[in-house]
Amino acid sequence: MRRFFKLLLRAIRGEEEDFTSGPIRRSIFLLAVPMILEMVMESLFALVDVFFVSRVGTDAIAVVGLTEVVLMTIESLALGIAMAATAMVSRRIGAQNRRGAREAAVQTIFLGLLISVPLGVCCWFGAEWILELMGGSPELIRQGSAYTRIILSFNGLLFFLFILNAIFRGAGNAAIAMRVLWLANGLNIVLDPCLILGLGPFPELGVTGAAVATCIGRGTGVLYQLYALFYGKKSLVKLSRADFKWVSSTIWKLSRVAFTGAWQFLIAVASWLFLVRIISSFGSQPLAGYTIAIRILIFTILPAWGMANAASTLVGQNLGARKPERAEKAVWLTGFYNMVFLTSVSILIFILAPWIMHFFTEDQVVHAEGMRGLRIMCLGYIAYGYGMVVSSSFNGAGDTKTPMWINLVCFWMIQIPLAYVLAHPAGLEATGTYWAIAISETVLAVVAVYIFRLGRWKLVQI
Repeated sequence: MRRFFKLLLRAIRGEEEDFTSGPIRRSIFLLAVPMILEMVMESLFALVDVFFVSRVGTDAIAVVGLTEVVLMTIESLALGIAMAATAMVSRRIGAQNRRGAREAAVQTIFLGLLISVPLGVCCWFGAEWILELMGGSPELIRQGSAYTRIILSFNGLLFFLFILNAIFRGAGNAAIAMRVLWLANGLNIVLDPCLILGLGPFPELGVTGAAVATCIGRGTGVLYQLYALFYGKKSLVKLSRADFKWVSSTIWKLSRVAFTGAWQFLIAVASWLFLVRIISSFGSQPLAGYTIAIRILIFTILPAWGMANAASTLVGQNLGARKPERAEKAVWLTGFYNMVFLTSVSILIFILAPWIMHFFTEDQVVHAEGMRGLRIMCLGYIAYGYGMVVSSSFNGAGDTKTPMWINLVCFWMIQIPLAYVLAHPAGLEATGTYWAIAISETVLAVVAVYIFRLGRWKLVQI
């Protein structure tokens, strides 16, 4: 037990480690612990945010749900770049090429600026149109346009939270990434009730207050990231002004991986967008129940993504060190641990769903819809535990094309048509979309594991 706590403390501190040698379970533990803690705070924020927004009203929850779908589309671009950054940086760290890792990090920053700034300008002027396109009522648009404008216009903060943390993870500095999100989301959690409900000297901004709190928290996190990159003693990728040079060849390699990585997530998000559009056709109450259920599921899934991110870093670094067998073993072990975790969580959610929903809403229709969504969607967790680790491992190897094609088949050819058929012709309404999610996620996991076993990801060069 003493040895366990000593190792736990080492993981949280983020001391420099070589993840290409030594016991694999130890490497998984040292990387996964800070990544899981990082995602725990991210999921806690998502839960707290919707808790306080729910105190404003059903339309406020629906505004968050509609905006979140659009934000997830923007996140897809950021995640694509972040994915490429992790793959490229981890390969170079594994090959003991720190100069190459710094070069990859800088080109990632350039790429993030080129995309996030124009997007922010467009979203500032198009907030009302976005909500209308998503099926929002005139009253919902009036109440929520300020929230949508602020969250989407300052998407650059989200971009750099993802991108810079991806650099830290690729280098094996998972503890720095953990501290960034604990700072950003911790501040957000504190400011949420103050700005939403108007506690003390703070103005009562309603749902708009949630957007302001989020931007302040994210902005603070980005400042900490920049400090760690330029002045941090524990960062394996430490930048200086001399590193900020445009390198076309690296930008091109990064863009190729990022492009298919972004499409990988855009395909998934577009599917969710269609699902939200289907659910919104049944009114604000089913949409509010779905929004709460999704936030609760995010709370449970994000820690599992911490383990998936650990597998991604291990794959990248070990391929860089020319140890593909060690990379593969790390994936199978991490996938098993993740499956056990998510299966346990699924059982708890299924049993406690009524009580959990009572904590967030007193509206009986919203409660019933959210409870039904929780119980059905969590059924896909058992397979998803393995699937998310394997998909992340493809990305860590720089093979973002394979998960992109898997997502295209499972989400656009299975999930969307199935959701529509079950919701409308079959008459299951929103419940049909929940079943479509559980079924398609299970199929995705089976397909991903089959393709991973073929081993072609070991041959990818970036």
